[in-house]
Amino acid sequence: MCVSRQLGQRDAGRSSVPGVNTDDLAHGCFPCDQQAAAFLPPREDVVHTDHWRVAHAFNSTLPGWLVLLPTRHVTSFTDLTPEAADELGGLIRRLGTGLEAVTGCVKTYLMQFSEAEGFSHLHLHLVPRLPNHPEDARGPRVFVYLTDDQTQWLPATERDTIALSLRYQVSARRQRAPPTDATIVWCVPLSW
Repeated sequence: MCVSRQLGQRDAGRSSVPGVNTDDLAHGCFPCDQQAAAFLPPREDVVHTDHWRVAHAFNSTLPGWLVLLPTRHVTSFTDLTPEAADELGGLIRRLGTGLEAVTGCVKTYLMQFSEAEGFSHLHLHLVPRLPNHPEDARGPRVFVYLTDDQTQWLPATERDTIALSLRYQVSARRQRAPPTDATIVWCVPLSW
């Protein structure tokens, strides 16, 4: 089922994906290449607005580890448009309450570094802190849940399930919120 979003005029720099202007993306940048893709599975597109795309971290062993990415290539908060900056706080809150409902977390951590090789594209980590979270994996030590060992990663099907559950939670909360001029779009293939 697809819900369409309110779109402005399309120009030559637009891709076939609504809301994507390829002129604003950097070829070879992993988040930009994902943003330009014609189709992304739920784990790579948990929530998508005109300014932000949310993905489940691919290299996580912790269910619900989210990454918030601007939909255009920026490397610093000061490069965000005022609209993208304004939208960020509400998006973080909705995702945080969604994570509480889906994972049972007692709080979320929000971090931004964008220093890893090949990942200078601005991105924020929104990480659930579960009630039974070990002391030695709390605070900045939560990064022990990210690994290069692909055999330890959460399976794609589990990340998709979490993504769809979060999408539902965020959508349900947004429907109860006062209407705004921005509309979130979700296209969910019925086969998932």
